Amino acid sequence: MRIAIVGVGLIGGSIGLAAHGRLGATVSGWSRSRSTLDRALELGAIDRSGDSLADAVRDAEAVFVCAPVGVLPEVVADVLTAAPADCVVTDAGSTKRSVVEAIDDPRFVGGHPLAGAETAGVDHARADLFHDATWYLTPKPGTTGVLFERLHRLIRELGARPATIDAATHDTMLAAVSHLPHVLANVLVAQAASALGEDGEQLPATGPSFRDATRVAGANSAIWTDIYLANRDALIEQLDGAVARLSAVRAALVAADPASVTAWNDAARDDRRRLQEAQFAAGPLHELRVSVPNEPGVVATLALELARAGVNITDMALYPAPDHSEGVVALWIAGDEPAARAASLVADRGHPVVRA
Repeated sequence: MRIAIVGVGLIGGSIGLAAHGRLGATVSGWSRSRSTLDRALELGAIDRSGDSLADAVRDAEAVFVCAPVGVLPEVVADVLTAAPADCVVTDAGSTKRSVVEAIDDPRFVGGHPLAGAETAGVDHARADLFHDATWYLTPKPGTTGVLFERLHRLIRELGARPATIDAATHDTMLAAVSHLPHVLANVLVAQAASALGEDGEQLPATGPSFRDATRVAGANSAIWTDIYLANRDALIEQLDGAVARLSAVRAALVAADPASVTAWNDAARDDRRRLQEAQFAAGPLHELRVSVPNEPGVVATLALELARAGVNITDMALYPAPDHSEGVVALWIAGDEPAARAASLVADRGHPVVRA
C-alpha cells in the first residue's frame, strides 16, 4: 500500500506510524515546513518527503489530508488535481460540511478520526493513537464504491472503527459533543480564574471533576478558531440550548426548589446512562451479502442510507462479477436488531440480500 500524508503533524504523523507498523505501507509526506518533514523522516512517520505536494501524492493509492479546517477545500482540491485517477483522497477535519460541499469528485471521502491529544506536532505522534477510535466517513452519493471500500478497510487496518455518516449530521452532533464542551471548558477556567481576584490569591486545590471538565480548555487556536467558525451555526444552536438549561437550573436555585433541583440532577444521571448504553451497545456480527448493479455511487448511497437508519457497517468487502455488470457487497453488522433492520432496508431498496 502506498499512502501519502499532506500535513504531517500529530494526526498525519500518527497515520504514518500506524501505516508503517500495522500495514507495512510506504508513506510519503508533504508539509509547508521543511523542518516538520525532516522531523517526520527522523521519527519514521514517513519514508520520503515530496519536493512538492504533487510529488508527494503522484503514485499514492490513498491520501490523507491533515490540514486546518479553514484551508481544507483548497488543499483537497490541489491533491485531487495531482493524485492518480484510482487514488482515494480523504481528510481529517473536525467539521465536514464545508469541505464535502466544496469538493465534487468521486475519489473524495470526507473523514474525521475521533482521536487526538492536548499536544500538537509530529513529535507527539503515536502509532496507537487510533486504536479502537471511531473514525467518521462522510461519502457523497457519487463516491466511487471501490475507493470507499478501500478507505473503509484501510481505516480498520489502522486500528480504528469506521462509521459512515452524512456531513450535516456529523456537524450537528459534533457541535453538541465536542465543540460545545470546548466552549464550556474555556468558560469554566475563565470563571475559576476570576475568583483569584486582583491580588492574585491562590485557589484551593481543584478536584478531578474540575480537571476533567477543563482538560480541553485553551486548545490550539490555530486549529480551533477555524472549527468554531466553520460550524458556527450548529454551535450557536447548541449554545442557545445550553443557556436555556442553565437558566432553568438558575431559576430552580433562586426559588430554593429542592424537587426541581433533584429532578434536574436525576435527569442528568439518566441521560448519561442512556448515552453510555448507546455508545457501547454492540452484539454478535452478522454478514449480509447484497447484490448491487455496477452503477456509480451505489455502495456509498447504501452506506449512507444505513447510517441514516442508525445502522453502522463494522466491515465491508466488494466482490465484482467477472463481467463487472454487477457485484456483491458483503456488509458486517453488529447486533441482531441492527442486522435485521439493515436487511429489511436493503431489500426495500430492491437489492437482493442474503444473511450469510
